[in-house]
Amino acid sequence: MKIVLHSNDLPKNIKIGKSVAIDTETMGLNPRRDRLCLIQLSFGDDICHLIQIFDKNKKPDNLIKILTNKKILKIFHFARFDVGILKHTFNIKIENIYCTKIASKLVRTFTDKHGLQDLCQELLGISISKNEQTTDWGSTKLTLAQKKYAANDVLYLHKISDKLNKMLVREKRMIIAKACFEFIKTRTDLDLQGWPELDIFKH
Repeated sequence: MKIVLHSNDLPKNIKIGKSVAIDTETMGLNPRRDRLCLIQLSFGDDICHLIQIFDKNKKPDNLIKILTNKKILKIFHFARFDVGILKHTFNIKIENIYCTKIASKLVRTFTDKHGLQDLCQELLGISISKNEQTTDWGSTKLTLAQKKYAANDVLYLHKISDKLNKMLVREKRMIIAKACFEFIKTRTDLDLQGWPELDIFKH
């Protein structure tokens, strides 16, 4: 595992692939209140890029080119939150989304354990720590523990999605999974426009 720290944006010469694993760290869980502090990216090459956001008014153009590229698959775990905070912060539209949490809930119906820690352990046999989940991500200098925690949130998403895809195909649930992934954009719009918890489809 290699961790590379960046300030406000990625370099122009970053090597990208056909898919990217993405996660975010914020000051809290309300995207309209709490600022985006860190964005993690991995292109499936065992390298994690950590981008600290110090000035939200300075757009990270190189990062945004990746996030808005429709040809690149964006793999998240709980995409609803990450897509929402990225859209709210940078006013961008993210498409071609994959969510490992949704995929797990659709196909691993024999359990209610769908957290990233659970998926790493059960699908890959890898134990990761979540001790830094509640920490000050707004700090200008991240600790080594914070960096490792942030990196773990994206480094295994490619392998997890591969495992889940095989199960989705086997159980004939890939079509419904893709429909759910497509709906994430609308779900985040509802969150940001004032319907975060209300189920408007309910009678």
